[in-house]
Amino acid sequence: MKDFLKYYPTVPSRRVAVVCGGNSAEANVSRVSAKGVITALKQNYPHVVQLELDDNLSVRLADHETKVVFPVLHGPPGEDGTFQGFLEILGYKYVGSGVHASSFAMDKIIAKLIFAQHHLPLVDDLVIESGEEVESAVARITDALGDQVVIKPARQGSALGITLVSNRHEMQQGITNAFAFDQQLLIEKRIAGKEITIGVIDTDQGTQAFPVIEITTPENSWYDYQHRYTSGLSNHLLPADLTDGQTARLRDIAIKAHQVLGCRDLSRADFVVPGDNEEYLLEVNTLPGMTPTSLYPEGAEGFGISFVELVSYFTERAARR
Repeated sequence: MKDFLKYYPTVPSRRVAVVCGGNSAEANVSRVSAKGVITALKQNYPHVVQLELDDNLSVRLADHETKVVFPVLHGPPGEDGTFQGFLEILGYKYVGSGVHASSFAMDKIIAKLIFAQHHLPLVDDLVIESGEEVESAVARITDALGDQVVIKPARQGSALGITLVSNRHEMQQGITNAFAFDQQLLIEKRIAGKEITIGVIDTDQGTQAFPVIEITTPENSWYDYQHRYTSGLSNHLLPADLTDGQTARLRDIAIKAHQVLGCRDLSRADFVVPGDNEEYLLEVNTLPGMTPTSLYPEGAEGFGISFVELVSYFTERAARR
């Protein structure tokens, strides 16, 4: 057992509500995550209930006599600070980042502005708005970044709405598709390299990073929605095949990104790594997935924390706030 875990022994009488679902495009993924979290929590807490993020939630939280809320939500409004504000108003203790950090991290544009202020390594980008003509946007993108770019909705997760493009025609279609998810798009220069992710956990001894994980997918594919949540469609190399120096730098960046956003309890930072002396921070997830194929629990296992220990630790941290 990690030393910091022993200072947070479980209190079986705590009544925990795991909240999932809602109306986001990632609702079904969150329900899958919730099942795993509930199964693990029930090893230590007999009074655990799964609740849907809907209009009746406040009543059902009260009926359950909830003491700690464990959000297992992906995408807005569960991950962008809206749900966190709801819990703050009602006075519930909850796992994860607060209103501001959740909002900042969910908005890729704002998050990158914060990262830039703290001199974290970032991919070149620009922003386009829904009111801009697609042809005008394409011309502006190619002038600034070339035609090898990644198109991302500003406030979406699980790679939804993201398109990797190689020419102007693909760019036009990608922009149109992404606007179905958001009114603002982040366009980043496309960088070829290893897909890397690192989980981060807050402890009383400071913020710590899990081992670095490298994600691989079949040739001519990438870690999109299908490859994230379909068993067998991606491989996770833990620890990643990197030099000791680069591994240390990446873990330091993940911790700093967590801290400058003001995150709490947990986060997961994603990177692209083109070479031995080059790495770029892409984004930070404040409520990383907890499905059977998810990376955060896998990183925790590599760090020496079982899934049961992990969810119990976060529950106890929230309860003591």
